[in-house]
Amino acid sequence: MDTFLMGKANGGGWVAINCIPTAAHTIWGVLAGKLLLGPRSPRSKVVILLACGLVFMFSGYGLDWLNITPIIKRIRQIVRDLSWEMLIMNSRCLLSLALSAWLLSIPVPGGAVEFPEPMEKEWLRSDPDIVVYLPRGAEHNDGDNEHFLVFQAPKSEELLAMWTQSSVEDHGDNHVVLARSSDGEKWSEPQWIHGTHKGTSEPQASWGFPVVSRQGRIYCFYSSAAQGAEAGVSGVLGAHFSDDNGHTWTKGAETIVRSTLEDPTDLNSEETEFFIVWQKPIRDRQGRVLAGYTQWTKDWVGSIYFMRFDNIDEGPDPGDLKITWLPDDGKPIKLPRYVQPSGCEEPSIVLLPDGRLFTTMRTTTGYIWYSVSDDDGHHWRDAEVLRDRDNGQPIKQPHASCPVYPLRDVRFMLVYHNNDYYARNKLYGEALPENHPNIPIGPIYCYRRPAHIAVGEFRPQAHQPIWFSEPKQILDTDGMPVGPKRTDEIATYPSVTDFKGKEVLWYPDRKHFLLGKYIDDEMLSGLDPAP
Repeated sequence: MDTFLMGKANGGGWVAINCIPTAAHTIWGVLAGKLLLGPRSPRSKVVILLACGLVFMFSGYGLDWLNITPIIKRIRQIVRDLSWEMLIMNSRCLLSLALSAWLLSIPVPGGAVEFPEPMEKEWLRSDPDIVVYLPRGAEHNDGDNEHFLVFQAPKSEELLAMWTQSSVEDHGDNHVVLARSSDGEKWSEPQWIHGTHKGTSEPQASWGFPVVSRQGRIYCFYSSAAQGAEAGVSGVLGAHFSDDNGHTWTKGAETIVRSTLEDPTDLNSEETEFFIVWQKPIRDRQGRVLAGYTQWTKDWVGSIYFMRFDNIDEGPDPGDLKITWLPDDGKPIKLPRYVQPSGCEEPSIVLLPDGRLFTTMRTTTGYIWYSVSDDDGHHWRDAEVLRDRDNGQPIKQPHASCPVYPLRDVRFMLVYHNNDYYARNKLYGEALPENHPNIPIGPIYCYRRPAHIAVGEFRPQAHQPIWFSEPKQILDTDGMPVGPKRTDEIATYPSVTDFKGKEVLWYPDRKHFLLGKYIDDEMLSGLDPAP
């Protein structure tokens, strides 16, 4: 071959066609890099790299042991080069990457390093008005705090805060907790509702959300998942309920979330389609409780569905709930086929003054998308990019929650992060803004800061029924990572309440601290949508 290509033979037994296994090494390196930069959890990345490395190593040494392609110092036959050397060398590289990824995934006690001020002061960075929870340390299994949903207690003048807590996000030990406050400012220590206690084999309870029936019964619904399950998700809706204002809880029957696959009654079933409800449910024009949820297939492509709790106001046990799964035809809200990736996730629903439903959703396109239903969620319009007005400017957003909330003055408030850095990098190769060097997560989950708001007004005759003001920055972390996950995001998975004359935005700060900010005239001043 060398004689044919170059008119001569190389000395020492080296052959030019070694470019083939060299290309194989390069391709494996690219694939490993895409894995490390992708959306999988740190644990799953380590497991995949470790598994591939071990498989390659045993295969390479096995070929030598079986004397099929013996390991020799210099390669004289291409079949040997393509088999043992490629396998052995790739195994060493992948195992080294697995070790590095594992070291980067180890939680750092007390958060990231090199803080410009003491760690105990970091919760002040976003200038909060209220403190709900500050983590107490690794031994309390409370490094990650998110999906922060605050609501009014049914049998007292109190606010209750429900959230998902764990040692570190995606470490397989999620649990749901509840705290309470009589004035919205001083909060109790959280009470455990359900999930994995440290050092046990208990299943996870993840992404809990509350529903309060008109009978006063509080339901806590959550994704019921096996311990260690990635993202703490499954296709099973778990439930606890309380009849004494959330002081004690009773476990109820589980419900299989409607799936296009075989019912995932086994939490470890390969047929499971994962789901998450992240926002507090709303009531439709007929007063029925409606929750939007994302359902992912095994390849993590998300679609949006809805579940309506038809008889929950009667206070039934969870096993007797009547749930209507929407849309009617089982076809979810998705992005158009020409948009890739086509997944859309994490709906946030509001009831419009004319009774229609309006939902926003996150995507990886660099923009918020939305849809509208005229018939209580039975059918939905094709998803479209959210703009500040009809034919106006698209509203930018990274791959993060983008909730819209009704305000007491009949306007709406959109909470978002107002950038498209990741999408422009993927589409056009534009350079990403530099992050703090201690942030280990991939860019798809970065750039969730600063937090902005825009005020929306109802436009009944417009195609897009809510028009929005210019953005206004309200919260930031200055790019400083905190907590065992070492993220710098802010106001992802927040909630809003109107309690005792005060509207409050309740927000996680870096999925570590749980804080509150008053929504007052100063915050909303100057935010007027186009006429």
